[in-house]
Amino acid sequence: MALVSEFLGQLTLSYTGEQEPKFPTVVPARNFDPMLDAAGIDAAIKTKGVDEQALIDILTRRSWQQRKEIAFEYERIARKDLATALKAALSGSLEALMLGLLKSPSEFDAAALNSSMKGLGTDEETLIELVCSRASSNEEMVNIKKVYKDSELFKRELEKDVAGDTSGDFAKLLLALVQTKRDEPTNVVDYEKIDEDARALYDAGVKIKGTDVATWITIMSQRSVPHLQRVFDRYKSYSPYDMKDSIRKEVKGDLEKSFLTLVECFENKQVYFANRLNEAMKGKTAKDKVVTRILVSRCEVDLMKIRTEFKRQHKRTLYQTIGEHTKGDYQRALLSLCGGDD
Repeated sequence: MALVSEFLGQLTLSYTGEQEPKFPTVVPARNFDPMLDAAGIDAAIKTKGVDEQALIDILTRRSWQQRKEIAFEYERIARKDLATALKAALSGSLEALMLGLLKSPSEFDAAALNSSMKGLGTDEETLIELVCSRASSNEEMVNIKKVYKDSELFKRELEKDVAGDTSGDFAKLLLALVQTKRDEPTNVVDYEKIDEDARALYDAGVKIKGTDVATWITIMSQRSVPHLQRVFDRYKSYSPYDMKDSIRKEVKGDLEKSFLTLVECFENKQVYFANRLNEAMKGKTAKDKVVTRILVSRCEVDLMKIRTEFKRQHKRTLYQTIGEHTKGDYQRALLSLCGGDD
């Protein structure tokens, strides 16, 4: 009890239970006129050779709600669906980026998840990124599952697809995360539960031969993020290794990647995405799908903060890195979403 009392005395109540603040690079445009933008897009598409820059200027500097209004007006004046028109006018990575901007955040994530499990084989890297980074919020995952089930494109249960494309403990972890049983954050800090969970993680892993993966899955899929942040800090009082080093010692393969992604996102989601972007742009050419997915999905959420973390972690700016590893109209679209240099 003395050890617990000492621990209680060292902790302060810092989480208020409020919604996370946003740090977007794309915000609603002022003096917005959807009819004017729709006419501009129509003219850009009809121009001989297509005016890609005009499309970029409009679609990357409007919020998703504004793009939705533009799409409605475009269909009214052009008598065709905007997504269909963009598919015919564009190609490659620029086409994928622009079409992504027409989707709601949940539609975008649902489409990426479906694509990662479609056909032969599974894109585990994408599946892990999406499930583990979205699973910190029940609401976010519930919305993705609803789109996945109700959309004309999929009409499938996300849990069934995950179960059909994965196996073993990896499948059990992803399914536990998709089932949205996470506690909601609260301004009441349960110090005894923090200590109990930290001890349970240690007892289920480093302390024993083998790993009680079920205990790790339960704690990491059901506890709130502020609670888990304190658990990982407390864990170091029991284990000679921090949580990430313990994961590396105890499990391997996709299960290891998933647990590490979870811990990284719980500790600092923006650092996780900054590192993902850095990995995607390490070679001579960028992994366009990864870069597009992160910039499109985070530009109205926390891309400004990801930019800050990118510079802190990698000693160069995200804007400069995109400029070095991409080219042409695709590069210009990414730089516009990025919102500036640091």
